[in-house]
Amino acid sequence: MLQQEIFFLTSTFMLCIFVGLLFQEVVSQIPLGSKLSVVGNDLWLSSNGDFALGFFNRSDQPNQFSVGIRFNSRSIPVDKRKVVWVAGADAAVGNRSYFQLTQDGRLLLFDASKGVTVWTTKTSQSSVASAILRDDGNLVLLNDKKDIVWQSFDTPSDTLLPGQKLSAYKTLRAASTDPVSSYYSLYMNDLGQLQLKWETSVNYWNIGRPSHLNLSAVLTSNGTLQLVDQNLEPILSVFGEDHDESVNFRFLRLDADGNLRMYSWLEVSQSWRSVWQAVENQCNVFATCGESGVCVFDASGSPACKCPFKYTSASNSKCVLPYPQECKSGYTWVAFEHMSLYGMYPANDSISQSSLQQCKDICLHDPRCRAVTFTNNRTAECRMIVTGYVSGFSDPSVSSVSFVKKCTFPDPIAADPSFRMNSLPVSPVKQSYGLCIPCLIGAASGTFVVFIVIQMGIGFWLYRKRKSIRRDAALAFTGPKLKGLIMLSFCEIKELSENFKYQMGPKMFRGMLPDNQPVAIKELNATVEARKFRSAMSKIGNIHHKNLLKLEGFCCEFSHRYLVYEFARNGSLDKYIEDPKLCKKLTWKKRADICSSVARALCYLHTECREFVSHGNLRSKHVVLDENYEAKVTEFGLGIFHGEALVYGTSAAKDVEDFGKIVLILVSGCLEVEDISEWAYNEWMEGRPETIVDKRLDGRVDPKELERVLRIAFWCLQIDERMRPSMGEVLNVLEGTLTVDPPPSPFTCPNPVEEEESAESGLDSYSPTEH
Repeated sequence: MLQQEIFFLTSTFMLCIFVGLLFQEVVSQIPLGSKLSVVGNDLWLSSNGDFALGFFNRSDQPNQFSVGIRFNSRSIPVDKRKVVWVAGADAAVGNRSYFQLTQDGRLLLFDASKGVTVWTTKTSQSSVASAILRDDGNLVLLNDKKDIVWQSFDTPSDTLLPGQKLSAYKTLRAASTDPVSSYYSLYMNDLGQLQLKWETSVNYWNIGRPSHLNLSAVLTSNGTLQLVDQNLEPILSVFGEDHDESVNFRFLRLDADGNLRMYSWLEVSQSWRSVWQAVENQCNVFATCGESGVCVFDASGSPACKCPFKYTSASNSKCVLPYPQECKSGYTWVAFEHMSLYGMYPANDSISQSSLQQCKDICLHDPRCRAVTFTNNRTAECRMIVTGYVSGFSDPSVSSVSFVKKCTFPDPIAADPSFRMNSLPVSPVKQSYGLCIPCLIGAASGTFVVFIVIQMGIGFWLYRKRKSIRRDAALAFTGPKLKGLIMLSFCEIKELSENFKYQMGPKMFRGMLPDNQPVAIKELNATVEARKFRSAMSKIGNIHHKNLLKLEGFCCEFSHRYLVYEFARNGSLDKYIEDPKLCKKLTWKKRADICSSVARALCYLHTECREFVSHGNLRSKHVVLDENYEAKVTEFGLGIFHGEALVYGTSAAKDVEDFGKIVLILVSGCLEVEDISEWAYNEWMEGRPETIVDKRLDGRVDPKELERVLRIAFWCLQIDERMRPSMGEVLNVLEGTLTVDPPPSPFTCPNPVEEEESAESGLDSYSPTEH
């Protein structure tokens, strides 16, 4: 009898376990058609209950919601259950939205208030049978064979969980909490190096040596960040403070301040603790103070942001440098000791090796230059800053000294007294008072004598060196970078191009300097008058921007007119659009980056040069890609040769229209954009923007970004020029600091009654919003 009871109890216990396991499997499986809604506050749970998928309120955007995966363990208080993955990264929707596993096998985020699909997995053709949120926090889509079709671990947002890999070309991007944080990313390059980046050009931290192994970064459950090979063998490891300790929950996150940190959950204190961070000194994170000024350490030893300069207005908290472009009273300097400054928008400061006095003189004679930072750590280095948006750091241990240019009267800089500051006089540029007439006569006489001696020396040198043309050309290009361009003879042009042996396009040839530095040589119409040509060169030669192809030199000899440009290794954009294989390199992210790069270049030409310059003939063939596939605009300002008016109105509007066409080319992959522009607008109006997208992208497009670029493209293509935005507004929209309303049809003119009203209200559709 006792044996029967024991058998019955044992059988019952085993049956309960079996039913329990079966029930766990049922609730963790997500069948086709399952839906989560904001209103319903529904959740999909992992079988162990440690993770949950559902909607959460965006703290940075009131009444806006995102859907994502967060910790859900009962041991973690509700207000400390961190979000570890977000569908569509920064995608936000209204309170009538839902998230669904559709019957055709897609995960879909739908904003019902706008009637648009905000994000989807594009897996309708992958035979998806179900979904499951796994116990490690990975959301996966499975087919009938239980094979993984798609997983959230392959599309991280700002966080890695234990076991999740960041493979080559994958990126973590910091949450967009302000205009600065969205520029930070963690990137795994193809050389096996893990890098923290600002935009695409500034690397401020990395681990790993260049390697041909296919490496990935992975966070282990024991608190180690490793670089592993294809066999998961560790190549490099960094450890958290609680390495190998018993910790239930960990994650690695790229925080909004640009630093990468490892966090562990402490049961005793009921809190998340940072056990490792990539950049020990937060002030060494690029732009860590954003638009708030310079990073310093307060009395407690914590980093703080202070602005040593005067704010632009009482209502503007941005810390910007003054712009003393016109100073009738002359210039002077404000010196900030133990401070290093650098530009942020754009982050392309000019850095050269020079003495302190040379550094200041170069800036003094360049009206674009606002400040310099001089550092002498074994090598004297001069950083010249031409943008008002700066950041930096200050500390007694910093050996750098920064000089900010200001007008002598009045003083536009109200310095923070906590910074050590000195006001220093400058050589009398533009000063017209306190002249010493005898001094001037003596100086002029001495200068004249020196000038004659120098001219004679130059003539003798040219005579002696005339037979070594190729070496002269090499020295001209590789020697010290002087202000202005290098003027070459036609004989030297023939030497550089090997008698025009390598033609790259119509009247375009590849050349090579003796030191193997390639250049591109363009032949121009020989009818351009020499005087007008040289005058144009003096203007174009002083235009420098990272998204403009640099003009290195020119030839103006008899009937010969040539321009010598830096060489863009990956050629023109239209080549990549046309070639089915090359176009694979133009991912959606790369195409969006190209749009922003071209917009920056045009904005610089229109508003930041000494005088307005239009491109005048912007085409996809005039957008070239360098070795890093960064876009550069070429052949800008050539209308100057033909005496075209350099006025803002029509010239700027033409550039804006041409830019809109390039955006449509990048989105659609069609070079004959005139044939599809009206169709594209109608498709967008009908709510089918995805049909416009280049099919070779296989649907891998950010819907939010697609909507933004299409809207701004159709505004740029407005037939009424007065309704087109400025390039500054275009750039702000692409960077996400300016919202844009739906545009009217670009292909119809307003009637006479509405014409004036349209011209006045066209740009009112742009409304600035902070992130």
